Amino acid sequence: MFDSLFSPITIGSMTLKNRLVTTAMESCYCDDNGVVTQRYIDYVTARARGGWGMLSTELTSVSKTGRAFYRCCELWDDKFIPGHRKVTEAVHANGSKICIQLAHGGRQTGFAVTGVQNVAPSAVPCPVRANNPADVPRELTVGEIQELVNDFARTARRAKEAGYDAIEIHGAHGYMIQQFFSPFSNKRTDQYGGSLRNRARFALEVIAAVRREVGEDFPLIYRLTTTEMMGAARLEIGDTRALAIMLEEAGINAINASVGSHSTAGFTPNVPAAVAHGYNLDYTEEIKKVVSIPVFGNGRINDPYIAEAVLRSGKADVIGMGRASLTDPEFPNKVREGRIDEIVTCVGCSQGCTGNIKRGSTPIECLVNPILGHEGEYTFQPAEKKKKVAVVGGGIAGCAAAIAARRRGHDVELFEKSDRLGGQFSLAAVPPTKQEYTTLIVWQENELNRLGVPVHCGAEFTKETAVEGRYDAVILATGAVPIIPRIEGVDLPEVMLANDVLNFTANPGRRVAVIGGGLVGAETAAFLSHQSREVVVLEMRDKIPTEGEPGPNYYMTRDFAVHNVELIPDATVKRITADSVIYEKNGVEQAVTGLNNTILAIGSRAYNPLESELAGVVEKVVVAGDAEQAVMSGEAGKNGRGLISHAHGFRAGYYI
Repeated sequence: MFDSLFSPITIGSMTLKNRLVTTAMESCYCDDNGVVTQRYIDYVTARARGGWGMLSTELTSVSKTGRAFYRCCELWDDKFIPGHRKVTEAVHANGSKICIQLAHGGRQTGFAVTGVQNVAPSAVPCPVRANNPADVPRELTVGEIQELVNDFARTARRAKEAGYDAIEIHGAHGYMIQQFFSPFSNKRTDQYGGSLRNRARFALEVIAAVRREVGEDFPLIYRLTTTEMMGAARLEIGDTRALAIMLEEAGINAINASVGSHSTAGFTPNVPAAVAHGYNLDYTEEIKKVVSIPVFGNGRINDPYIAEAVLRSGKADVIGMGRASLTDPEFPNKVREGRIDEIVTCVGCSQGCTGNIKRGSTPIECLVNPILGHEGEYTFQPAEKKKKVAVVGGGIAGCAAAIAARRRGHDVELFEKSDRLGGQFSLAAVPPTKQEYTTLIVWQENELNRLGVPVHCGAEFTKETAVEGRYDAVILATGAVPIIPRIEGVDLPEVMLANDVLNFTANPGRRVAVIGGGLVGAETAAFLSHQSREVVVLEMRDKIPTEGEPGPNYYMTRDFAVHNVELIPDATVKRITADSVIYEKNGVEQAVTGLNNTILAIGSRAYNPLESELAGVVEKVVVAGDAEQAVMSGEAGKNGRGLISHAHGFRAGYYI
């Protein structure tokens, strides 16, 4: 079935056992000084056990002043070698190979990270940092450029000494090497600027210097941005096809093709679910046409059939997976063994991975994989005392609690009052482009069945249930309920709840107003606008949506424009009538009129009616997920509601 995925391939002197590799993704699991930690080793080891043909480290800085993030891996000094050697030894002990990615942040880092002024090919700031005067870069001198070339070479020598199987030179995503090659960032008038060959000079000098240090047989891979997706003013495929030929001539053994940079709107390296699977593979194919070395394809490939199809189509030779390796480190093993239904699928939410990095280099998390970053903690050793556990609530927190408790050997039963699992998370899959969110619910249901956990849908858990069941512990994951604001007119029959609209129990008319511009309100508006309804969104804060990740919000805002959704921020709703919403904006009372319905999306509050009732009845009662504290709009913007709830439920079950 997956013969292409599991055929070996040779990259230089290195042979990979299959065509599945992890791409470099920042984790922030190193310490503040860039030293490898046990947490980072555990994270990498879990993926080595998963059967990948090759792993890639995160971006590793070649210079103390070139680090791109807080807590990113560093190898600019020999003192870092012992930590990296522990990483490679762990990977090799588990039958995989590992490639280290070397980079310099250039203008795409900041004073707050490095403590010094940025340097770049030209004094052109990174667009995402242009508003901070401290992050305007200084133009490199020719002498400094040569020293940077030497930094790459010296770090490559350390990488080989540490036991890495290959080196990936990072010439993509807006970092220093791409800054030289891109006409958008390189305005030099010397031998490093202007013409195509001059702009390629720095990359070629780095490759030559690295090759001298590591030898002719050591595998070198080049991470290439094929296009910055912004037209003729920026880097485009015509130039990068030519560069690919130069790279092969210079001794590169494989090209890892990508698109965009951190300043490319909507096409940062980790795109949201609004972008199609394999969105950049047409560009990858263009690179493959002009070289004879292997070319890696990637870009929201999260399914084995999609991956196999890419190889069979000839668009790429190797499949690179970043976030799919975060959600399920065992992806290759599960595919090879025919356990496809057990794969935890990346849903493209951008919350815990890209989101955490952009929120100040916070260690990454995953909405669908609460074990990420805790591989050394969640080892699933059998519990010291086996307990009889009832989990109340079949949302993602309750299901996660039941799965974790069962995997530790407890006898677990799950009770859900409604007729199906998923809870409010099932509503998250209804808005446009979010259909893959259902994969987590389906996976949890399959996992509960695989583990033999009895699931009682349509069963309300009561104090009497607890007494009759004689449970040692009860986990309450009863979720949250919508907030009903104290606004005149909320009890009118024309007023609906966003939850009811998204679960299809309420059917609004042609023209609607949504009160609340958080994620629930904004996504409800998007859902309705796709059904040719006229939608107006009112929000008391100064923007819509008020929360969420930049990538998904970029596409949502663009979608609003396409479907003519009217957004009214800074609006305080005063009252609701059968066909209007009266609000105050800038001290002036105004109205949205001609409405068929008004939809409330104000937020949620914890729903936990059982905790006090079970006191003294059950020895241990734990409240988990939204039932403990419904994650409101501000917190949702920081970390994502589902991410917090899922992780909290899993932890409650693991330590019950």
